Amino acid sequence: MKQLEFFATCPRGLESILSQELQQLKAQQVKAVDGGVSFSGDWALCYQANLYSRVATRILWRIAQGKYAGEQDLYNAAFALNWPTWFEVRHTMMVKVTAVKSPLKSLEFATLRIKDAICDKFRAHGGSRPSIDTREPDVRVHVFLTQHDYQLYLDTSGDPLYQRGQRKSSVNAPLRENLAAGILALTGWQPGTPLLDPMCGSGTFLLEAAMIALHIAPGSQRQFGFEKLRTFDAVTWQEIRQRALAQAKPISFQQLYGSDMDLRAVRVARQNLSQAGLLEAVQLSHVEFTQLPAPAEHGVILANPPYGVRIGEDEELAALYPKMAETLKRHFAGWTAYFLTNDLRLPKLMRLSPSKKTPLFNGPLECRLFEIKLVAGSNRKPKLDG
Repeated sequence: MKQLEFFATCPRGLESILSQELQQLKAQQVKAVDGGVSFSGDWALCYQANLYSRVATRILWRIAQGKYAGEQDLYNAAFALNWPTWFEVRHTMMVKVTAVKSPLKSLEFATLRIKDAICDKFRAHGGSRPSIDTREPDVRVHVFLTQHDYQLYLDTSGDPLYQRGQRKSSVNAPLRENLAAGILALTGWQPGTPLLDPMCGSGTFLLEAAMIALHIAPGSQRQFGFEKLRTFDAVTWQEIRQRALAQAKPISFQQLYGSDMDLRAVRVARQNLSQAGLLEAVQLSHVEFTQLPAPAEHGVILANPPYGVRIGEDEELAALYPKMAETLKRHFAGWTAYFLTNDLRLPKLMRLSPSKKTPLFNGPLECRLFEIKLVAGSNRKPKLDG
């Protein structure tokens, strides 16, 4: 089968995890860059990457690259491609242009020119042109510009891959599923090890952990952009999907524990787990962090504490952190705790020393994933007098 060039996008900070995933799928020429990973392979690999990757946001197929100086060069490059061989005129489409250090004055105008080129090509080919739909298009074209170079991609994912195909309710700002899955990988947590999220919110960490523990492919309940392309091989896709469905384990309790002080959050988490068919895998309770007993002798605590966004919340959090630390020291010796936060004061206010600080981005928010190994008593070395 012909080798194709792909680019998988992901949340910044998870490029190494995504590289490992793609290597396990036998991708070739895997190379991580900021915000994603380039790789090569055949269509079967593309289908598997969409189906199995827990941390990718999109899998893009590179169809052209070259040099440009202005919008007319981009029009010419797009018009030169044989778009009708890739998708049908009845399919709706959209074009998205992103750029780093591009000399172009207007990305909107560049987008319009590329869109015109694709439509003009269809007209030249058969007299009619595809319709534009910027909300839910059948086909997405992505263009990436640097100072002198362009790259043109067809999106094989459709909806972003963190949309697992389950309807989800949320409380406050939810964590995206692929970021949650990437953080689970960064902690080194393995199925069979007790996992506790004491601030579970809508339950994203728990949902992702349950799917990992039960060998459920994250894309097994959804559709993909590649199904709308003329290159789509339905037989190969069905074989790959059926194999994934057969690998899933029966639902059973997986030593996953979630709690929250907000009863509404616990209800939302229960509803999300129930809709995903994963409620039996998790034990949920309505308990405040400081009242929490350890569900096992050792394990992993993973939490995304609330961010102090509104005035006054910073002070509340500053008062909460030492209480959280007290609970951790008293009840969770032998556990390892991980906190994802954009509040860099957290370890200092907890008076706990992190053994690791991993920079991550939750959307535009720069965060840290702090690893804190919990031992009995204080984690701080006593200061020497003198």
